[in-house]
Amino acid sequence: MQSPNYSPTGEKSWLAPTISHPLAGDVWLPGSKSLTNRELVLSALASGPSELIAPLESRDSALMIESLVKLGTQISRTSGGDIVIVPATTDIPVNTGIDCGLAGTVMRFIPPVAALFPGTIRFDGDLAARARPMSATIGSLQKLGCQVTAENPETLPFTISSTGEILGGELEIDASASSQFVSGLLLAAPRFKNGLTLTHVGKTLPSMPHIEMTLKCLTDRGVKAEQLSANTWRVEPGPIAGKSIVIEPDLSNAGPFLAAALVAGGSVRIRNWPKQSTQVGKLFEEILPKMGGQVSFDGDDLVVLGNGEVKPIDIDLSLGGELAPVVIALAVLANGKSRVTGISHLRGHETDRLKALTTEINKIGGQAIELTDGIEIQASSNLHGGLWDSYGDHRMATAAAIIGLAVPGITVNDINVVSKTMPNFIELWSQMLGTSN
Repeated sequence: MQSPNYSPTGEKSWLAPTISHPLAGDVWLPGSKSLTNRELVLSALASGPSELIAPLESRDSALMIESLVKLGTQISRTSGGDIVIVPATTDIPVNTGIDCGLAGTVMRFIPPVAALFPGTIRFDGDLAARARPMSATIGSLQKLGCQVTAENPETLPFTISSTGEILGGELEIDASASSQFVSGLLLAAPRFKNGLTLTHVGKTLPSMPHIEMTLKCLTDRGVKAEQLSANTWRVEPGPIAGKSIVIEPDLSNAGPFLAAALVAGGSVRIRNWPKQSTQVGKLFEEILPKMGGQVSFDGDDLVVLGNGEVKPIDIDLSLGGELAPVVIALAVLANGKSRVTGISHLRGHETDRLKALTTEINKIGGQAIELTDGIEIQASSNLHGGLWDSYGDHRMATAAAIIGLAVPGITVNDINVVSKTMPNFIELWSQMLGTSN
């Protein structure tokens, strides 16, 4: 399959719109990145064809598709944009290179999959990707019997040489830097000869809901997968069923749109919001009322009402760190002191988000203090416009959009970074606001 190229072709500055009228927004979100990329992996390893309905189209999903195609998977799109996947056979040697871009799911999910193929496969990515922690993946593959050579045992690039047979069994890893290390191994584990009993031995484990999502994706395809204790999971060996799956809207990417209702007042409706979901974005239903919003369901839609006043918050976001940039952006506009903690792992995401957010907030007259595991934000009457650096991070760019609703002159230096998970962000944002920016 020839996937669209979502790589930015050059930096594009963007003046975040400022509005003074209440909203009546109606938003149809693209599919979940987390679910799309998990289901792509499982479809590639399945015992028969699969179809993903309403999947995400973004740079991250395109990179995942390209990596699986290089491993021999046949992937095509229907005229309606759905994806049809015919699994690869793992008895054909593969010698290739995988471009991870800046996609954490590709760099953490694909190496265990690649180890199921005989051959030599090199992994690399964007320059910024070489700063993201990878020691848990490299170390776990070595323990599983693969030969892994790396210029730096902590990061990309590295090369895997495998016979194509992974015995599995029991394995201990330290996944303190990202739950993706756990999910990547669990997704491939049904194809290990003895399955996998995986134990996390680090002090903390961020974003547990993402592991719960992985387990549900596995069990929905007939795999016996369960959590044995707080830090141990078991996946039995066996076939992964091919099936047709509807991808939920991306609830984490809903955050900036929902936040807009609190900042500007009025309402924002997100279409087809699932009543039950393993996505961490479901936490917005609990978070936004604490910051002054009213959250309700209207049929299949989630509706958030705001009055233009944002309340401060003191919250531990260890369960949903990817929501932190939205919460922190709202806190900049709140009428008191906020603390967002439990997010030290965000230092190893697309950029060091704690340092980046603190720097950019203070540049525009805010009062932010970087903590060991979070950020403290004090209300400021000196907020002003200025250039906001996106640091190559899509969530930095969308955080600026939230602040720009109330602070004129916020200019994002590279808005193209939103292509990572939501290429049509500007279009959706303008539609919601009723602007033509």
